[in-house]
Amino acid sequence: MTFTPSAALQRVQPSATLAVTQKARELKAKGIDVISLGAGEPDFDTPDHIKEAGIAAIRRGETKYTNVDGTPELKAAIIKKFRRDNGLDYATNQIHVSTGGKPVIYNALLASLNPGDEVIIPAPYWVSYPEMVNLVGGTPVVVRAGIGNRFKISPDQLAAAITPKTRWLILNSPSNPTGMGYTRDELRALADVLLAHPHVWIMTDDMYEHIVYEGFEFATIAEVEPKLYDRTLTMNGVSKAYSMTGWRIGYAGGPAALIKEMGKVASQTTSNPCSISQAASVEALNGDHSFLEARNAAFLRRRDLVLEAINGAEGLIAPTPEGAFYVFADCSGTIGKTAPDGTMINNDTDFCAALLGAEAVAAVPGVAFGLEPGFRISYATSDEALVEAGKRIQRFCASLR
Repeated sequence: MTFTPSAALQRVQPSATLAVTQKARELKAKGIDVISLGAGEPDFDTPDHIKEAGIAAIRRGETKYTNVDGTPELKAAIIKKFRRDNGLDYATNQIHVSTGGKPVIYNALLASLNPGDEVIIPAPYWVSYPEMVNLVGGTPVVVRAGIGNRFKISPDQLAAAITPKTRWLILNSPSNPTGMGYTRDELRALADVLLAHPHVWIMTDDMYEHIVYEGFEFATIAEVEPKLYDRTLTMNGVSKAYSMTGWRIGYAGGPAALIKEMGKVASQTTSNPCSISQAASVEALNGDHSFLEARNAAFLRRRDLVLEAINGAEGLIAPTPEGAFYVFADCSGTIGKTAPDGTMINNDTDFCAALLGAEAVAAVPGVAFGLEPGFRISYATSDEALVEAGKRIQRFCASLR
């Protein structure tokens, strides 16, 4: 009998970022000197004091099941973090912990969406947002913000996208894939629109909160507009700032009724997050944060290396990101040209494929993020690799005719 995937899964596309990373690995396995700029994780190691907390938890025998949505100790650390960093007060029953940021978002969507419910997703977006909405039977409503708007939606765009069926707005700042961050004033303007539509809930993805540059002040919307607190899910995690992607811990603060239903989802799917990872995350949130300054300085230096290369390449342009570790480059100036091997560049997928074939540089096309023509570069790699990648990209662009 031929296997047929479920209708739900047929609505979903695989992750383009993971596909690029896998393709780069395959080429490297063949001995090709590939520079992969597709990975969405820091290249730094987890800080030692966090690793030691995990080891200590193992030695204490903390290897059993925990509460489905997080240990009391981790929830207390999260409550402290929200109060310290964001001025947000949550009770224990308002905190949800899961096996990474993605399950937190998925649990919230599954707990709240019915068929026909709409979710507004600004583009460029993280590749998983619309796919998770599709998976649970909702309808993604993509609002595109181009390079002229620095890849950030305007209040007018938000107002135009809201309908009686709108259930959520997903807001990611600083953004994956652009690195752009919404200022307090920009969040205030979006909040004014949302106040006029009390049926719309807000989900903020603040995963890159601590990776910001040159005095940019991070803010989250429930902090900027307290009147939205009762319908905002503020999501974060330890993956990016603490270089703990493999530890798989995400968390959120929000209305108790929603948090309860998210816990119900987790109880019948993943169950509890890893007990050892939770213990390490307590130390991540409560412990020394001084390492962030040096790491952000390294990311800033790398960002500027990438920007210099991109804005010095024929047909490419990229604005300056405020945070995260991505640059989103517009490649519209290359469309319609031909690569040396005869490949016509009709779109950003063609551009990235030809770049990989000609110069062994792997990047993710903008179509995967809902906005084309463009591509995402992750600069979470060495300065040397980025300098060499920049040379290859400029050489490739110069070869197009």
